[in-house]
Amino acid sequence: MDASTLQPATFQRAPATGDDRPHVVVIGAGVGGLAAAVRLGARGYRITVVDRLDAPGGRAYTYHQDGFTFDAGPTIITAPYMFEELWTLCGQRMADHVELRPSDPYYRINFDDGEHFTYSGNHDAMRKEVARIAPDDVEGYDRYLQVSAGIYKVAFEELADKPFHSMTFTLREAAELVRLQGFRSVYSRVSEFFRNEHLRTVFSFHPLLIGGNPFTATSYYCLIAHLESKFGVHYAVGGTGALVRGMVGLIEHTGGKVRCKAEVDRIVVRDGRAAGVVLADGEEIAADLVVSNAEPAWTYSKLLRDHPRRRWTDRKLARARHSMGLVVWYFGTNRRFDDVLHHNMIMGPRYKGLLHDIFHRHVLADDCSLYLHRPTASDPSLAPPGCDAFYVLAPVPNLKSGTNWAEQAEPYRARIQRRLEQTLLPGLGESIVTSHVLTPQDFRDRYLSLYGAGFAMEPRLLQSAWFRPHNRSEEVEGLYLVGAGTHPGAGLPGVVSSACVVDSLVPHAADFRRSSR
Repeated sequence: MDASTLQPATFQRAPATGDDRPHVVVIGAGVGGLAAAVRLGARGYRITVVDRLDAPGGRAYTYHQDGFTFDAGPTIITAPYMFEELWTLCGQRMADHVELRPSDPYYRINFDDGEHFTYSGNHDAMRKEVARIAPDDVEGYDRYLQVSAGIYKVAFEELADKPFHSMTFTLREAAELVRLQGFRSVYSRVSEFFRNEHLRTVFSFHPLLIGGNPFTATSYYCLIAHLESKFGVHYAVGGTGALVRGMVGLIEHTGGKVRCKAEVDRIVVRDGRAAGVVLADGEEIAADLVVSNAEPAWTYSKLLRDHPRRRWTDRKLARARHSMGLVVWYFGTNRRFDDVLHHNMIMGPRYKGLLHDIFHRHVLADDCSLYLHRPTASDPSLAPPGCDAFYVLAPVPNLKSGTNWAEQAEPYRARIQRRLEQTLLPGLGESIVTSHVLTPQDFRDRYLSLYGAGFAMEPRLLQSAWFRPHNRSEEVEGLYLVGAGTHPGAGLPGVVSSACVVDSLVPHAADFRRSSR
């Protein structure tokens, strides 16, 4: 893999000499860590981001192979204003550095019996799609959108970027959250409005995109329907890596730096306060504050291994329920499949049963459901002329299943290929010219994810808000947490919101400088 083409956008950079600003070290150059670095850099802090990989992005890393470009992880941008705000904070225009294009339709859900549903932002078209499958559910669809909008207003607009550090605050919000029926699952809530099982799947599968089981994830995630209809589904030209490159450019514009191939061994704690980090090669980087974009489980059990912990002990972290694992197959073809959309869901013969195997039984089932990403439908530059770039994602059990992925990776990839050939990509096998596979073991080894989980802790009610690792560490002063494992959770809107929370908690650089004198 050659990541050398992943370069930051061009900005006029601030001088770095004689820099006496308070220093923040950010551990991890994932989207959440980069967003936090941008926000704190814009508020007067000197920023150093360190990451163990050879290029920034974390799960949003970019692979370059045989003339093809593959986004490693997130591909759907649903709240572009959150990224635009990062550029605005730095006195820049996002449009000058990153081009976002709307997807229309958003995606197509393909069912095992041959039925399909084309999901878009056009309300009339959506009502027609619902009516085509189940005419009696059109009225329920209209009511569901109203409920989704109500949940969005509270759970996303009012609470997603607020810190849940106080039980008093949590209890004060509890009445509203009970009114929204967050104690119910997404699937249970959706089933109130749709009687047709295909439509129940269409409007409940979204938690899978952020590591949740629709049958157990809190119904707050019903807000995604309104979020998508309000802002649309977008694609960054050049891939999600273009956003990563843009954020690196913003960090450097404010005089910060991003250091890759710099693995953190531990967080330095002096007098109960984070004072910097020690890298694996022994280098110590002093800091006034530390922000960790590593998973909370890794931050607490490994980076603070020598520090006594009150709440997030190794035992508690091990007992927490983590999201499913993922098998992601990146491949390029020497022909184009022009009848395939940018975003596609291929549902298997089972819905609830498969998810029960994945999340509860931790069994690698014979059947699978897939998300197929074809970015060259929107951006042919990601592949050589006349070719297509793809990735296909299959939810699987995390490493608690005991699956030996060194043995199972290729047989499972072949199983996915057969499924694709039977559905959207006939003749696929003869056209593949490049291939790369990630398994839960790779998520464990590459991203330091406990149990190889694809999205950190599972988004269940009692692992959300106050019950999730807090954005301001409960164990060490001056340590902040950002990313999928902390509030509000996974997904691009979630991790960028977590950076907003951290921004609200960290004092302004000038105030910090005065208080530290």
